[in-house]
Formats: sequence, C-alpha cells, structure tokens
Amino acid sequence: MKITRNGFLYQLAFMPRMFPVNCYLVEEESELTLIDAALPFSVKGILQAAEQIGKPITRIVLTHAHGDHIGALDGLKKALPQAQVYISRRDAKLLAGNVELEAGEAQTPIKGGVPKGVQTKPDVLLTDGDRIGSLQAWAAPGHTPGSMAFLDVRSKALIAGDAFQVRGGVAVSGVVKFWFPFPAMATWSKEDSLESTRKLRMLEPSLLAVGHGRMLEKPVAIMDAAIEEATAKFQGASATI
Repeated sequence: MKITRNGFLYQLAFMPRMFPVNCYLVEEESELTLIDAALPFSVKGILQAAEQIGKPITRIVLTHAHGDHIGALDGLKKALPQAQVYISRRDAKLLAGNVELEAGEAQTPIKGGVPKGVQTKPDVLLTDGDRIGSLQAWAAPGHTPGSMAFLDVRSKALIAGDAFQVRGGVAVSGVVKFWFPFPAMATWSKEDSLESTRKLRMLEPSLLAVGHGRMLEKPVAIMDAAIEEATAKFQGASATI
C-alpha cells in the first residue's frame, strides 16, 4: 500500500504498480471519512493508515458498488461497528446484488463486478447535493446507475470514483485505454457517463482523485481534453450504428 497526502486528503493505493485500486481518507477536525473500501485484503492497511493519522474513521462513503470499491466493507464494518455507511439510493440496490434496471434508465446491462453476499447494510442513502462532513455529494451516473462523486468544499478536491480514470491515460469512463481498459469495460452507460463528467468539470476542482491512478492537481484542462475525446468517440460510435 502506498499513501499519498494532499491537504485534507490521503490516497491509499493498493497494488499501485500492477493494478492500482485506490480508496481515500478525508481528514476532518476530529475524525476521518473513508471514501470507498478497495479490496477484501485492504482492511488492515486502511485501519493502519487511520491509526497513523491519529483519528477514528466514523464514516464509510461509497462512490459506487463495484467489487473493487466495496471489497473491504464487511471487514471494516466488523472492525468499526459504529462507523456509518453511505451510498446512493440507486447503488444500494447493487450493493445488495440487485442488477435490475429502473424505469427511465438506459436499458443496457449493468457491468463490472457487482458484489454478492455483502452483509453490510447502508445506514444513509445519499441523494444529489447531500453533505457528509466537508464533502458534498454529486450524482454522477454512468459507470453505474448510482455512481456519485464527492467535492471537499474546503479545498475543492473532487473524489470521483470511476467517473474518470487516470491509470493508462486520463479518460472519461467508457473510453477504452489500451494499457488499462478495465474501467471502460465495466461502464454501464457511456452517454450518462459523459453527461456526468461534464457536470463534474463545471465544479472546477483543484484536484481530481479517482479509483485507479494518481491524483491530479489543477485537473480542469486535462478533464476538458478527456471530455472532448469521449464526445468524439461516443458520437462517432452512434453515427455508425
């Protein structure tokens, strides 16, 4: 595990050289919020990182319910029974193993590692605009129907789950990058993904932190380029159908 700090944000990167899977600790005055829960073996590393910082994890916030973002959830909940678990209302269904689509959604199959047998039940179902400590929740459907991103209102750091990828090249979720195609392969709706990233870009974040790859400072121009690439690719794909 590699720990990288930027202001109030700590990136915990598991397997950073092979298949980087990130989760994040957000430091508040007297406590920590964990964003995502990485892989099943990540429990020990996450707890050790919190111990090094010297504050308790009181909240576990999930960007979406794919297996590489909720892997350590059950283990962490056992170790931290008082910590509250937050996820969008929509992806709470995925967390429970339900892959049925809702009315009004793109009728394409939900992809990626949807978990089975998760014991932990969410305490809070999030909607767009909710506040969790210093974080503001932003609905960002596309990678999954209920994906969310979180903006730290103090620093404007944006923790965006898999709305973007950085590993293998910066891209909107759904754009295949040869050296790291996995986020694209697990994306449910490219069109929704592109719309969501346009919304997130309008926040003008100071930092972009995602599920796979390093954190990017001053990311707006890079986000613009990724959105432009996705627009061209997705429109081109539509034109050939």
